[in-house]
Amino acid sequence: MKHETIAILHPGEMGAAIGAGLIERGHRVVWASAGRSAATRRRARNCGLEDVETLARAAQSAGIVFSVCPPHAAMDLARAVAGCGFGGIYVDANAVSAETTREVGRVVEAAGASYVDAGIIGPPPIPGASVRLYLCGSRAEEIAPLFEGCIMRAIALEGPVGAASALKVCYAAWNKGATALLAGIRALAEQEGVDAALLAEWKISLPDIPKRSEMATVSARKAWRWIAEMEEIAASFEAAGLPAGFHLAAADIYRRLEDFKDAAKPPTLAEVTAALLRGR
Repeated sequence: MKHETIAILHPGEMGAAIGAGLIERGHRVVWASAGRSAATRRRARNCGLEDVETLARAAQSAGIVFSVCPPHAAMDLARAVAGCGFGGIYVDANAVSAETTREVGRVVEAAGASYVDAGIIGPPPIPGASVRLYLCGSRAEEIAPLFEGCIMRAIALEGPVGAASALKVCYAAWNKGATALLAGIRALAEQEGVDAALLAEWKISLPDIPKRSEMATVSARKAWRWIAEMEEIAASFEAAGLPAGFHLAAADIYRRLEDFKDAAKPPTLAEVTAALLRGR
């Protein structure tokens, strides 16, 4: 595929890593610094992204826009880009429900853009990481070749817009949902004075679970952005006629951990447990 100018909105850890990979493939990658934090500016600069300062300039200069932002911001960002008159390919790679991604698609298409639904599974694409970008929509086959030779593997799915987001929802429903559940279980066991006994039993009957039950210590600094993701998953379950309550509870688990955002180092399990129990 010929080299494109691509806008990354906005370069958090995932977006910056995607941008760096695209630059290595020879693409011009731009971003808009207006209103962004010093940390975001530093990430973009370190990855070699070109700052065009404003969203309007990014939309005007790019043929492809990647939206990589916290789930709660996905719709507002789509409306903002649509308001700039963007007419290229808009790729929403956010952790949202199939219905939310379809609504995002309607917004950008009404303004003249084409829409590709995307779901990222895996950590930011750095050496040694295993990460997939699932794509669907009428122009998904045009986006996948951008990543040939990159650490991130792009996979075009058959099916209507919503399939990529639905796959991401199903994956995260277990992966991040289970982390929240286990964090709650460890807090309950600590409160009832049976944590050591529970760990001993798990080591006998479920030997993989003790280590997995401490994953909240690694995830706590990202908990603030997983609140909306759990709510999007709950909405997906509800839309399918399935109970939504478990992932609404998971959202509450992560809400009790959101104060760990921007912490200098991951909290200990004791600190995570204390934060969960304080939220009673």
